[in-house]
Amino acid sequence: MFLSVFDLFKIGIGPSSSHTMGPMTAASRFLDEILHGDWPRPHDVDIVRLAASLHGSLAYTGIGHGTDRAVVLGLTGLTPMTVDPDRVDEIIAGVAAAKTVSPPGHPAYRFDPAVDLVMDRKTPLSGHANGMTFSALDADGRVLLRRIYYSIGGGFIVSDEELQRLKARGPEAAANDVPYPFSHAAEMLDMAAKSGLSIAEMKRANEETRLSREELDQGLDNVWAAMRGAIERGLTQEGIMPGGLKVKRRARQLHDKLQEEWRQNRPNPLLANDWLSVYAMAVNEENAAGGRIVTAPTNGAAGVIPAVMRYWLHFHPEADQAGIRDFLLTAAAVGGIIKHNASISGAEVGCQGEVGSASAMAAAGLAAVMGGTPMQVENAAEIALEHHLGMTCDPVGGLVQVPCIERNALGAVKAVTAASLALKGDGTHFVPLDAAIETMRQTGLDMNEKYKETSLGGLAVNVVEC
Repeated sequence: MFLSVFDLFKIGIGPSSSHTMGPMTAASRFLDEILHGDWPRPHDVDIVRLAASLHGSLAYTGIGHGTDRAVVLGLTGLTPMTVDPDRVDEIIAGVAAAKTVSPPGHPAYRFDPAVDLVMDRKTPLSGHANGMTFSALDADGRVLLRRIYYSIGGGFIVSDEELQRLKARGPEAAANDVPYPFSHAAEMLDMAAKSGLSIAEMKRANEETRLSREELDQGLDNVWAAMRGAIERGLTQEGIMPGGLKVKRRARQLHDKLQEEWRQNRPNPLLANDWLSVYAMAVNEENAAGGRIVTAPTNGAAGVIPAVMRYWLHFHPEADQAGIRDFLLTAAAVGGIIKHNASISGAEVGCQGEVGSASAMAAAGLAAVMGGTPMQVENAAEIALEHHLGMTCDPVGGLVQVPCIERNALGAVKAVTAASLALKGDGTHFVPLDAAIETMRQTGLDMNEKYKETSLGGLAVNVVEC
């Protein structure tokens, strides 16, 4: 198994990796399929109109997550990496007014979002909770090309055919074209013991089979720069977040209070937790507002890892850029194992797969840069994941705001606590990380669908009813 650090840490926009970035990528992929795909093209018949329908979780919470807007942006040819968050409203308004999209390299297509983009709550697609269908039609309304895509978490997209092949094949065997092809935590620890390398060093060796050292380091630096940018912007913004819940941004106000305490040298036994929380909330408020964000491993959990990294830089004088890279590489190694053997999708396994995975990744990264052995790093990840097991995904109003923003703050606090506990031991522990991951997978399968990003249960129902 090889999953790149840049597959898990993708620079894009909020508010959701599965509901925003994924559908935008799927729409862009459909445009590419129109031009370059292997499909029967009728003679002298042209595509003149596009249509799309969203199903399952995408239909239930798509408006709150900006899925409809993401599809429109994707059909204009934009991707999560290329879209300018400050121009989104202008682009959406332009398409609505013109009732056409004109992606680069294509003719203009008729596309009226009010008519051609359907939230279909009655027709679930069998492959995954996050399903969508794109159609290309001729002047008489006949469908010339139709494709189904699934957004499987963290911005990852698969077609209907790809998903069926994955299910038929089962979990992929470990790749044999990288020096350290671990697909489970036990294999990772065994390889570390035999090689004498850290988890970050093994992950780096795997990455450098695809990229030069300079390309890898630059990419890691770019990821951290985007994460840091989300923190910094989030700490300067005020006002009401979009979506209708009228939830106020709080990160700037909390940050100002912490700065005042810092200047007055007031004793605060909870200081580290307060800083962790404000950093995480700053990122997720930016995410909720549709700002520039990094999947870590998802947008809904985007604040945990940046908060723990910023905490490390804030409170640990030995912190440096090389350590930041090792943090990200270690976190990606753990995140890859989780994704390979379970899921990082809230629509599949609930928030244990999002914030739980992020907390485990952050705990591993922090333990690593604080000098932990591979066994201690694995222990840190296990502690963090174990204590998120069973967490539901129940966003109020389908928005990545309540309870998601504060949930990231607590995920960051748990990550630091888990790393601290692990570093105080010798790495031996009762529950292996692999067992925690398998438990998370089984719990997700057993979890009622209304608790998996549909906003049909939990806080999403009870807060509104109150």
